[in-house]
Amino acid sequence: MSHAASQAEAITDTRSSSEVRETYRKIAWRLLPFLFLAYAVNSIDRINISFAKLRMAHDLGLSDAAYAFGATAFFVGYILFEIPGNLYMQRVGARATLTRIMILWGVVTTLTGFVNTPTHLYIARFALGVAEAGFFPGVILYLTYWFPSWKRGRVTAIFFMAGFVAGMVSGPLAGAIMTGLEGWQGMKGWQTLFVLEGLPAVALGAFAWFWLDDNPARVTWLTDRQKAIVVENLRLDQASRATESQSFGQVIRDPRAYIPGIVFFTLYSGTNTVAYWMPSLLQSVGITDLRRIGVIASGPYVLAMAAMYLLGRSSDRHLERRWHLAATMLTAAASFWLMHVLQADVLLSTLFMTIGAAACLAAVPLFWTIPPAFFSANAAAGGIALVSSIGSLAAVLSPVTVGAIKTHTGSLYVAFDVIGCMLLVGTVALLAGIPAARLHERQA
Repeated sequence: MSHAASQAEAITDTRSSSEVRETYRKIAWRLLPFLFLAYAVNSIDRINISFAKLRMAHDLGLSDAAYAFGATAFFVGYILFEIPGNLYMQRVGARATLTRIMILWGVVTTLTGFVNTPTHLYIARFALGVAEAGFFPGVILYLTYWFPSWKRGRVTAIFFMAGFVAGMVSGPLAGAIMTGLEGWQGMKGWQTLFVLEGLPAVALGAFAWFWLDDNPARVTWLTDRQKAIVVENLRLDQASRATESQSFGQVIRDPRAYIPGIVFFTLYSGTNTVAYWMPSLLQSVGITDLRRIGVIASGPYVLAMAAMYLLGRSSDRHLERRWHLAATMLTAAASFWLMHVLQADVLLSTLFMTIGAAACLAAVPLFWTIPPAFFSANAAAGGIALVSSIGSLAAVLSPVTVGAIKTHTGSLYVAFDVIGCMLLVGTVALLAGIPAARLHERQA
């Protein structure tokens, strides 16, 4: 037996040897803190408009429907450029792509602080969507270059924790900036919010050029043996689950490729509604203090962090994703319905709103372990971006839908009832349309 063959055999003897654990620990500590911070800043820059709206609406003359249109404009730009962005990342590499994306979205966020009409806001949000396009699916794809499928549940969960941390701090941070820095440099509080929260993305983008590597084969911070472990595990992982090879053109013509997108569409409808309308719902029940709204709105993210990590760990251990995800989505749906039923009791209604929002948020990282296993390696970039784009349609439609429901019924509770029904539909699509065998979840 050759040295290379014996090395490969040694690598694949176990997933839990100290050598393998040390290799992936080193990779995790190199990549995840930076990606974690980048996603946290990304999430803050995306949802800060929900807090700015509480003061910006008066200054710009924004109705609820106009605000919803502004929130939607972001996702129009995002969807239009998401698939091209991910396909382009495969060609030029993650380092160049993520550097460009972060610098551009930071600049656009900062400039949003200087809009003075609803039309300017629509243009700024569209431009932010174009700038951000490809970041999220690009990171999901990037993780597949380093971690095999049996590691991705926990890794994806850790990455998504950044979004939850952002949700926890964005409210209190926005409240502090908008009240404490009102009048700073002659700007109103909501203007200061956009300016100060856009600058960190520019700095992170510049740092990404020097910190990220496109793949494990040529890095200098892994030993040759560690690089061999990573490359061999990725090769074996792909060989064990890829039963068919598809080009991106074949993927978009395959009806099965749209099922994960449908599931994500229903799930993203829930998370998007939580992110953009929870502050308004809290305000509608009589909570007017911005700091208090920010603190309460951070509650679901605290609960979701714990749930998300436990779900990721359990699904990795059992190599099972579908039923873990289905149970979480049903919990969110039931909680949103109960939130409406118990609306007369502010405490209980807020409790179920928190549980439903947390379940919805915790389901997202679990979902994103599915598309990389669902698509073959050569179709992964386009397939992941396709799923993300379909889901992002929810971000275009849900603000408009929620705004219309709120305008016609005067109640946001009805909108959350609709979201609960959509989550039920998504659960059925998941269990009926994505068989476990296609994900190759259970390995011998």
